[in-house]
Amino acid sequence: MEPCAECGAPMDARSCDELFNTLLALDHSRQEPWGPLHGVSVSCFLLQHPSRLPSDDGTRAWALLHAYLAGGLDEVNQLVDQSRRGNSHRVKGSPSEHVRGAAQPRRDAPRSPISVTIHDVAVDGSFPSSEFAERVRAWAAATVDAWSYRT
Repeated sequence: MEPCAECGAPMDARSCDELFNTLLALDHSRQEPWGPLHGVSVSCFLLQHPSRLPSDDGTRAWALLHAYLAGGLDEVNQLVDQSRRGNSHRVKGSPSEHVRGAAQPRRDAPRSPISVTIHDVAVDGSFPSSEFAERVRAWAAATVDAWSYRT
């Protein structure tokens, strides 16, 4: 099979979309270790598959990954709380103005190859709980690296 056109992962029996749907089902179970890392996993997937980025071009996903890499889930939770407060009709300005993080590269900017993809995090396609958090951290770091370094 051909590699994924967006993340470059070598395809095996499952596509990136199939693996993402499996991961979402685990995330939505709200069980450890998948549930707490839902936002990080979704952010990685979207930034590695930019055709699926929301209308904000991944600004929130980018900020969330930077928060996670800087301070773990505590930092992510603070960012999410800040974003929720920013979405309030009582707060002036757009929600994206209340999201912190490193300056995001343009969507059309060339990326360097991605060293860790959803296929690596999935292991055998089941996203085993053993060392899942470590694989997600590596996925987040690889995603930021791919968008941060230009060729």
